[in-house]
Amino acid sequence: MAKALLGHVGGPDTHLLAEVAMLRRRVRDLEAEVLRLSAQNDALSRDGLLAVAAADEIISLDGDREKVSQGAPALA
Repeated sequence: MAKALLGHVGGPDTHLLAEVAMLRRRVRDLEAEVLRLSAQNDALSRDGLLAVAAADEIISLDGDREKVSQGAPALA
């Protein structure tokens, strides 16, 4: 019965096992890339928010708060 489930007498297909191993490595690499890009995005967002907050403080010291709402978005 086990031989029928495998599809042949020779055991598991070595090409299939190699492909599965390669795909698992690729998935692992892509997951690591997603984590790296997510951390980079968070850092850039945090830096952008700090820049917007600093610009808001500078403009508010001048008393002209309209420049903040009319400017281009910081993360565009």
